[in-house]
Amino acid sequence: MENYIVSSFIFVFGAAIGSFLNVVIYRLPANLSLLYPPSRCPICGHRLGKTENVPILGWLWLRGKCRHCQTPISPRYPIIETITALLFVAVYLQFGFSFATVGYWILLSWLLVLSLIDYDTMTLPNSLTQSGLILGLGYQVLSQNSFNINQVSQQLMTGIIGAVLGIWLFDIITIVASGILGQTAMGGGDAKLAAMLGAWLGWKLLLVGCFLAFAVGAFIGGGAIALGILSRRDPMPFGPFLALGGAIAVFYGERLLSAYVNLFFPVI
Repeated sequence: MENYIVSSFIFVFGAAIGSFLNVVIYRLPANLSLLYPPSRCPICGHRLGKTENVPILGWLWLRGKCRHCQTPISPRYPIIETITALLFVAVYLQFGFSFATVGYWILLSWLLVLSLIDYDTMTLPNSLTQSGLILGLGYQVLSQNSFNINQVSQQLMTGIIGAVLGIWLFDIITIVASGILGQTAMGGGDAKLAAMLGAWLGWKLLLVGCFLAFAVGAFIGGGAIALGILSRRDPMPFGPFLALGGAIAVFYGERLLSAYVNLFFPVI
C-alpha cells in the first residue's frame, strides 16, 4: 500500500515535469523563452487557467480544444506527460529511493526532449547535448557518494571514456556510411548525443544502447522503405532511436550484457 501511494505521488510529479518538457520541446527550437509568456493558446493567445494547465487532466477537461477559440490541442501534450510520469514511476520501482533514481529521471527527461525535437526539426540542440554531457559527468562523480579521490577519479574516467567512445564511434560510422551512400549519413548531433549517453552510462552500456538503436532503426527504416513511406535517400532522425536504446540500457543494460557474456563467453 505504501509503495502504491509513493508511486502515485511520483506519477503526479512526473506528469508535472512532462508538462514542462512540452514547453522545452516547443520553445527551445524556436528560440523562445522557456518561462515567459506563461502557457497559452498559440492561435488566440488565451492564457491557460489553473485547471486548464493541470497535466493530463487539463487536456481531458478541455476535450482537446481551446476553451475560447475551439482550436484543437494536439494529444501529444498529454501523451508526453503520461510517458514522463510512467518513466519516473518505472525508475523508482527499479532503483528505489536512491541517487540513481534522481539521475535517471534527469537523463530520461533529456532523452525524451532530444528525441522529440529531433523528430520535429531533424536537429539535436547543442545546448541540450552539451549540458546533458556535463550533467552525466557530474552524475558519475556524485554517484560514488564517497570522498575517496581514487574512486571518484575512476568513476569520472568511466564517464569521460564513454563520452569519447560515443563521439569516435559515430564519427567513424558517419565517415564510412557517407562514403558508401555518397551523401551525409548522420548529423553531427547524433555523435554528441552518443557522447552524452556515454557520459551517463559508461562505455559498456553505451555500446548496448547503440546496438539497440541501430537494430531498431534498421528495422523501422527498412520497413518504411519497404512500405514506400521513405526512399533510400530520405533523411530519418536517428536521435529517437538513440534515446530509446539509452532508455532500454538504463533498465535492462546490465542484464543484456550479462546474457551476452554468458552466451558467447561462457566460463569453462
